Formats: sequence, C-alpha cells, structure tokens
Amino acid sequence: MTESFLSFALPEIGEEEISEVVDSLRSGWLTTGPKAKRFEQDFVELMGGGLEAISVNSATAGLHLALEAIGIGPGDEVITTTHTFTATAEVIRYMGADPVFVDVSAESLCIDPDAVARAISPRTKAIIPVHFAGRAADMPAILAIAHQHGLRVVEDAAHALPTTCDGKLVGTLGSDATVFSFYANKTITTGEGGMLVTRDPAIAARARIMRLHGISRDAFDRFTARVPSWYYEIVAPGFKYNLTDIAASLGIHQLRKVNSFQQRRAEIAARYDAALAGLPIIRPPHPENGDIHSWHLYVIQLGDGAEATRDAFIDRMFAQGIGMSVHYIPLHLHPYWRDTYKLTPEMFPVSQRVYERTCSLPLYTRMTDADVDRVAGAVRAALA
Repeated sequence: MTESFLSFALPEIGEEEISEVVDSLRSGWLTTGPKAKRFEQDFVELMGGGLEAISVNSATAGLHLALEAIGIGPGDEVITTTHTFTATAEVIRYMGADPVFVDVSAESLCIDPDAVARAISPRTKAIIPVHFAGRAADMPAILAIAHQHGLRVVEDAAHALPTTCDGKLVGTLGSDATVFSFYANKTITTGEGGMLVTRDPAIAARARIMRLHGISRDAFDRFTARVPSWYYEIVAPGFKYNLTDIAASLGIHQLRKVNSFQQRRAEIAARYDAALAGLPIIRPPHPENGDIHSWHLYVIQLGDGAEATRDAFIDRMFAQGIGMSVHYIPLHLHPYWRDTYKLTPEMFPVSQRVYERTCSLPLYTRMTDADVDRVAGAVRAALA
C-alpha cells in the first residue's frame, strides 16, 4: 500500500456535539436526565409529532422492549428475514419465542412480502421487517398482510434514518413500533444508542417502565423533584436499557444534521453509481416513487462477468488501502441459528446468492470526492 488506509466507516462529530457533552459532564447529570428527554422530544418533532419516542442504549434494546410490550412470549412465532444482523432475531429468543426466517426480494434486498405470507402459521404473532442499507422494505404490502392476519409489526429501522416509504418517514407508518440505531457507524450516532417510536401509548408506557428495571417512576423525575420523592415501586422485572445524557448530548446535535448527512451520503452514492457504471457489478437498488434512501450502506454485488471471487475482491481492495465489509453473513449460515432451526442455504436462495457475491464500499459523510474516486479506482483495479 502506498496510500493511507481509508476506513470503512467514521462518524462525523462536530464542536457542537463536543460542547454539549462537556456541558453534561459539568452539569453533574450523566445518566438519563434532561438531555435524554430533550433528544426524545427533538426526535418526535423530526417525525412530525403524533407519536412517542423512548431513547434506549441500543437498537437491540429497543427491539426487545417493543416485543415485550406487545406481549410476545413462549410458543409464539415472529417472522423476520435471514438477511440481517443477529440482533433482529435474538430479541425474539429473549422472549422465549421462535423466529421464522424468510428470504429477501432480489430487487430490494429487503424482506420478501410473499415469503412472509407463506410463512404465517397459527403460532405467528408478529413480523419484524428490516429496512436494508437505508432502503425501505415494502411496508404497504407487509402492513396489509399483518392487518389481514391480525399480526403486530415492529420495524427494524437500524439503517433507515431518514428513509421514507411512500413519501412518509420510516417511523411514522402503520406499524406498532419502529426502532432506530445510533451505533457508531449509523447515519447519526450517539456512540451506542437507539430510539423506539410508537403511536400506541400503552407500548410507550410499558417500554419506559421496562427500560429501567421495571421502576414505576423515571429516575430523572425522582431525583429532580422539589419535594421528597424517594418512593418507587417495581412493577415488573425490567431491564437496564436507558440512554445516558452523555450519549444524548451527541444525539441532540447529530439529529439536527440528519438531513444534511443524508444529502451528502446521497451525493456519494450517486458518485459511486456514475464511477462504477459499466463494471461487472450490480449496484445497490434505489428506492421507488422518489422515496428517500438514507444510504447507510453502499452494497455492491459482483456480477457474472467478474473474474474475482468476492473474497479475493475484498483482499485486493484491502491491499489498496480500502476498508470493506460484508452485509450480511445471513443468519442461516451462523451455527446457532442454523443448528437450532435446521436451516440450509437452499431455503434462502436469494439471500445466499447475494451473500456469496456482496460487499459494502466505504460510505460516510467525512469522505471527500477524492476519497470516493479513489475507492472507485480501486474497484476497477481489483476487477482488472
């Protein structure tokens, strides 16, 4: 390598975020408090109002809380896709329920609604669609299936801020709950963190209680009251899923930049699209109907004319100093899911084929046009 290594992903943290974190440190309030409440309120405003937002320490926590709040339990089945990160499915097992894995659509790389419909059984209670790479799943079709069969819907929107579906922001659709991720490489970041949004006040109330040990009152309310308010009750065996004010301090300012971040990501994606045209690769699917793609990831697939295998291609990219990743190793290939549910690649032909030829190029707002051009040049060289 003759050039410096270009990372696969880096967050963009400004002086505003740093100052807000310092303010929190100086305030003495480090855990869930006024900054977390402010972040939640700002998130509701971004969504357009009419719902509630519950900040959590990870999207995994948010998905778990959502399933607990809608009453998923032992013996239930929840349909989701094999083409996702393990967190989407593991929260189903947290509840003692069983995930039912289905394939993705070759056109969108998101969960296939037809496969969802075929997988419904008397035990099915919910669906977890995954918005992959920043493109929305076919939510109208999924919600119609759910309505027809009386199923709950919890959206895994870890990649999907600020994605739209039929002109509406993901998070404002007709599902029971939607969960976003603010992990370090996401479209906005709090380091670790997430947000559960819902229009259902019962889900919101339950998630708030279960977020912090099943305590009947928020710690913030108890510790800031001007009259003695030490008394609380444990109403359920809850979890420790609250977001700290230090993390929320980042989120407050990251959220203000979410649209400008998306615009820059879209510019990078368009630059890739143009630079990679004509190569033996399949470029990422774009959304339909003019919807917004968050461009969390730029996922390419090696085409039939590519002379390199996927693994050889990644090795060649790393040799040129370009960070790469693969999204995802499907769950049917991981030992726990494979062995527990007797899964085989033949059960998921689209996901398996995509996995064997897919990889993700660097895409983050700190990249310059020169960085994008360098990656595109490295792709051409790796395929030569």
